[in-house]
Amino acid sequence: MMKPPKQQKPKLFDDANEAFAYISKLYTENVTFLRESFEQFTSTGVIPKERIRACYPYIKIETKNARRKDSRLSYGFVSKPGSYQTTVTRPIDIFDQYLKEQISQLIINHDQSVEIGVSDTPIPIHFALGENYHLEADLTPEQLADVSSFFDQPDLDLMDDTIANGTHVYAPHQTEPLALFTAPRIDLSLMRLKHYTATDAVHFQNYVIFTNYQFYIDEFIKICRDIMAPTDNPSLKRERQEYSSFVEPGNKITVNKNVADLDEKDALGIELSRMPQMPAYHLKRPDGSGITMVNIGVGPSNAKNITDHIAVLRPHAWLMLGHCAGLRNSQKLGDYVLAHGYLREDNVLYRDLHPSIPVPALAEIQQALEEAVARVTGHEGYDLKMIMRTGTVATVDDRNWELRQAIRQNIRLSQSRAIALDMESGTVAANGFRFRVPYGTLLCVSDKPLHGQLKLPGMAESFYRQRVEQHLQIGLLTMSLLRDIGPEKLHSRKLRSFNEAAFQ
Repeated sequence: MMKPPKQQKPKLFDDANEAFAYISKLYTENVTFLRESFEQFTSTGVIPKERIRACYPYIKIETKNARRKDSRLSYGFVSKPGSYQTTVTRPIDIFDQYLKEQISQLIINHDQSVEIGVSDTPIPIHFALGENYHLEADLTPEQLADVSSFFDQPDLDLMDDTIANGTHVYAPHQTEPLALFTAPRIDLSLMRLKHYTATDAVHFQNYVIFTNYQFYIDEFIKICRDIMAPTDNPSLKRERQEYSSFVEPGNKITVNKNVADLDEKDALGIELSRMPQMPAYHLKRPDGSGITMVNIGVGPSNAKNITDHIAVLRPHAWLMLGHCAGLRNSQKLGDYVLAHGYLREDNVLYRDLHPSIPVPALAEIQQALEEAVARVTGHEGYDLKMIMRTGTVATVDDRNWELRQAIRQNIRLSQSRAIALDMESGTVAANGFRFRVPYGTLLCVSDKPLHGQLKLPGMAESFYRQRVEQHLQIGLLTMSLLRDIGPEKLHSRKLRSFNEAAFQ
């Protein structure tokens, strides 16, 4: 069998780029060893004499004080003296910019070195092989039975969310977490993203829009394909050159024909026999600051599922754009609802973030959404009240909530002063709060069931034609405004807890 990689000693670094280069070297050596050993095992049938193991790299810092150079940032520092560590994965293709930024902030804020070495956390063979290898499909039953005897398998005990939930328990003088997610937890989510969205995690961008209707996706595809198309109009060409490519499910890549020096090329991707559960589409920028849009379908379970996994990518913002039931008679079909608070009756997050815990509105997101509505609709100031209301959005887990006894359901809605109801927004916002990802919600009233206007096919079709394009334009403009604000301002201190992990 293959010789294991040479044991590398931990090293101290005062430069983030040098630290990152060493992380990349360690990760590449260990993953390459696992892949080559696995290839030899499957191709020759030779039974290994001993277990084949390689481990994730780690980042560690030991501080004697909690002073920091820049108190404005909400991340990049530890809150008290001690020893802090995290394991890392996929440094080269996904987390390069992220890791360099986080390490740089640690070094700057605490004016001391970081340690890089190999941890004792094994890399499961599934994660070493990556998203595009399927053990169950590519091995014989005999080989599959032998894999667990010689290669490490995913260990669920290393993949919980206790750090993010604030329930992580550690003994005195034990090394504390440096990041919200361990490497195995991240790798699991990268695999799940491929499964649920039919696109590789490497394509996901830092600004994410969730929707609960395919109509929005259809419009997004149309806009993205227009951006990729060549044009002779100089001003239009400059606008389109901001984006490098458009990626669709199956990893189908369309490269921007207005940008001549791109490394990326058109790719047909995999022809899908069926669409995934939550298809994702990516309008990419070279620095990762483009826009990803995901159709999460209907219901809080889907909303929690996809945000559980996208959170490991550490996006700078995510928004919910979708339809809702208007609860006030003064609302009109097509009016917008800007959520300032949430009545959370989704019943999927109560174990991780109890419904009694408030999920605050984030000023930067709210202001960007309101400005985008004003610009796109032409309504400003007081006139915005003609087409948009702000207030509490109720999120429930029952699509046929209207069939409950009216007096029972209306009391909670009335007491909370809710102005709209849906099945996803509160969950998306709550998971953003839980995972420290800036969040926001802008919904569009598609029915008013408490006032006799039920969502019926004819009414819905007419509404969709009139509002979807405008609503999506507002969402895209919002993301552009948030990009201009910058991630250092978006990652608000309102999202950070008492003893917070240093990494954003």
